[in-house]
Amino acid sequence: MKPRERVAMSLRREKPDRCPMQVSFTPEFAARLRADLHQGGAAMHNPHGGGNTYELERALGEDLLLTSVGWANSYYANETLGASGEAYTDEWGVGFRNQHYETRFGPGFYTEMVGFPLADRKALDTWQPPDPNRPELYHEAERLISQHKEEYYIVGVTVTTIFETAWALRGLQQMLIDFSEDPPLADLILDFPFRYHLAAAVRLVKMGVDMIWIGDDVGTQRGMYISPLTWRRFFKPRMAEFISTLKAINPDVKVAYHCDGNIVKIIPDLIEIGLDVLNPVQPACMDPEMIKKQFGDRLCFWGTIDEQHTLPFGTADEVRQQVLDRIEKVGYNGGLILGPTHHVQLDTPLENFWAMINTITGTERGSVHMPGSSNPVVTA
Repeated sequence: MKPRERVAMSLRREKPDRCPMQVSFTPEFAARLRADLHQGGAAMHNPHGGGNTYELERALGEDLLLTSVGWANSYYANETLGASGEAYTDEWGVGFRNQHYETRFGPGFYTEMVGFPLADRKALDTWQPPDPNRPELYHEAERLISQHKEEYYIVGVTVTTIFETAWALRGLQQMLIDFSEDPPLADLILDFPFRYHLAAAVRLVKMGVDMIWIGDDVGTQRGMYISPLTWRRFFKPRMAEFISTLKAINPDVKVAYHCDGNIVKIIPDLIEIGLDVLNPVQPACMDPEMIKKQFGDRLCFWGTIDEQHTLPFGTADEVRQQVLDRIEKVGYNGGLILGPTHHVQLDTPLENFWAMINTITGTERGSVHMPGSSNPVVTA
């Protein structure tokens, strides 16, 4: 079964030959994995799919390939631009700084936002958002669709769709204050990323992607950090317009929504406005089995493998057992795309990573297969 057929079947809530899989990785883990697979070539890797070669994803037997347009790519501007320096400012005017860390597998860095171009509301008088209609933003998507759509399920990524980009412009604390003290200003700022990412998503749908992946983190380990009422006031109408606009262009396009944390209180709202797939169903926050029982007749799921505890800190056997448990209790009748609930981090042992991959794909430890090829790729 081709990867795209496997995904489409699962999203129809039918059980394919195996559970479809999507895995992304931080640039540092991608480098370790590339070495483990004895892959050469370009070292560039954006977890959201921005400038990737897709050699890693294809070697693993993944079923979905991602192509990203939008502010989320700013997180990895260092990788794209050659990591020149410890700080940079993106095209939105948001300032980033590298934060270094150490693991038993070596050093890495992540980026933190340190400059917010609309922190002073007077900046609105002169600030302009970037143009989402620049042709160069879509060159990678054109290549991906042209080269791989016959084989793979293609996902257009426009995550950090509204809230996360908005608070990067305004500052998180001030954005939360605006919700209460100045709703018209909050609406104005939210509309900048909303319109940008909607324009990008519309173009990607017209180009032929199979799914659009949107999302904003509004959840914590225990619940939402804005109230459901606030979410319904500021985000539900925008997301409803986003989804309906895309489905008016192509009724068959699927829409996935990413939100970390416990957001069970708004899942019925997401279903109401036409969401197809919920990601990542973080098991440290929401029980995937219970979420499947409550909403699995109306919603599909993507993720569910614990990136907080099991994958980095468990044993290989515990990883295998969790994969099997998810297949049995969440994917028993389709409706599941398996993968970690976040990018695989540098602190993950390769033994655990391969336990996840090989349990999902049914391959032996030490080799995976390129789709359409009878030759295994040796991992170690």
